[in-house]
Amino acid sequence: MLSFVKSMYLQGLDGILINVEVDISSGMPCFEIVGLPDTNIKESKERVRTAIKNCGIELLSRKYIINLSPANIRKAGASLDLAIAVGILKSMEIIHQILLEDTIFIGELSLNGRLNKINGVLPICIEAKKKGIKRIILPKENVQEASIIDGVVAIGISNLKELIEYLNKKKEIKKEEINIQDVFENVEENIIDYSDVKGHEIVKRALEIAAAGGHNCLMFGSPGSGKTMMAKRFPTILPDLSFEESLEITKIHSIAGNLKNQTLITQRPFRAPHHTISERALIGGGRIPKPGEVSLAHLGVLFLDELLEFNKSTLEVLRIPMEDKVVNITRVGISVSYPCNFMIIASMNPCPCGYYGSKIKECVCSEKQRLNYRSKLSGPMIDRFDLQIQVNSVEYTKLRDRKTEKSKDIKERVNYARKLQLDRYKDDLIYSNAELTANMIEKYCEIEDKTFKVIEEYLQKLKLSNRAYSKILKVARTIADLDKENNIKLNHVLEAIQYRILDR
Repeated sequence: MLSFVKSMYLQGLDGILINVEVDISSGMPCFEIVGLPDTNIKESKERVRTAIKNCGIELLSRKYIINLSPANIRKAGASLDLAIAVGILKSMEIIHQILLEDTIFIGELSLNGRLNKINGVLPICIEAKKKGIKRIILPKENVQEASIIDGVVAIGISNLKELIEYLNKKKEIKKEEINIQDVFENVEENIIDYSDVKGHEIVKRALEIAAAGGHNCLMFGSPGSGKTMMAKRFPTILPDLSFEESLEITKIHSIAGNLKNQTLITQRPFRAPHHTISERALIGGGRIPKPGEVSLAHLGVLFLDELLEFNKSTLEVLRIPMEDKVVNITRVGISVSYPCNFMIIASMNPCPCGYYGSKIKECVCSEKQRLNYRSKLSGPMIDRFDLQIQVNSVEYTKLRDRKTEKSKDIKERVNYARKLQLDRYKDDLIYSNAELTANMIEKYCEIEDKTFKVIEEYLQKLKLSNRAYSKILKVARTIADLDKENNIKLNHVLEAIQYRILDR
């Protein structure tokens, strides 16, 4: 008997509907899966066959042919196990009634018939809704994640026996409800705070601008000056996530398998890879392409501590993602794209010993050593940092200062500035000033002639690129937003220029 069941396969963030066709006929006994399955899908026949047997259902010696359509797309993973098992049970008439047109089945089977948790459920549900699917049957451990999406009924199943009873209408399983507002309200409070940072008023102001406008920021200074300390507290002043932003982030982390017990990610990511990280781990890839650190930092922060300790080729692969906000990964027979709209916060020492320009300790490096050390960071890479800040050591007398601003006070200003940007760019489909394109800069960053002459003089004196001009205007736009000004003024541009130390 021939049966048809629907499932879904993820290729990057794109969901592809899979028609699982099962035919059981007489002939030489065999169990074949066709339709361009990868090795782990070919292995699913043993999982499916054993799971059905351990549920007390005997598979007859027949010819079992399973086709995964469309057959021109390579499929991988174990999430098609459940659909294959349902197709077989339908062909055997174990399952009698089933709504196939608007239902998909996803899940990995254990040998005892239990359904195991899978990755990528949220993007599957979003894509299923776009394709007109009304019901999704999946492992019980994934049902809360799937319930976030309205318009798709998520049915959580513990094992194959329970599924048979449900589809044969011998058991009722209620749809699980989830309150999104409760998820956003139950956010853990930050243990660390900017009130821990003494002094560094200029650096904290630069980081506030970076958070408000989504700008890349590079801090450099001697060891122990507070670069890492301030960077680790940076998430405490990042603007609040909207529901749409939260969904975008959660989709990527769902595919990567990072959700664990979380239903929805409600705080901006802060990723801090070690300097020994490979290019593949940073950008993403693998035989089955997975998101890398740049995508896991989407709408959040990628913190690169000790920037010049990273391999130079690893740093250079960041240049295109920083501009395009998307990573394209191509492998044999597959091409996927992952979003990577992230901010980079980086820290570095000025020389190998770390004390060049320090008032505390004398540098022992030669000029050649300093030049070789800094050559790891190319001109085009430096150009992509909107703010470049020197961090000097704080005088000991200031370490006892108790009048330091708290993160929540800074965050209020950041949230106000980001709300202005969201309202301003609602028709342009961007979230922040850092994402402004050339055409948008002309529209939203108008300046007076005298202000333009100041920028022009600065660019000509230091022979800087047009990108530097755009970065200055974007930062000035953010400073104006923090000052609650509609127009960019001369003082905003002068402050933006002040934050480009390495250009000098």
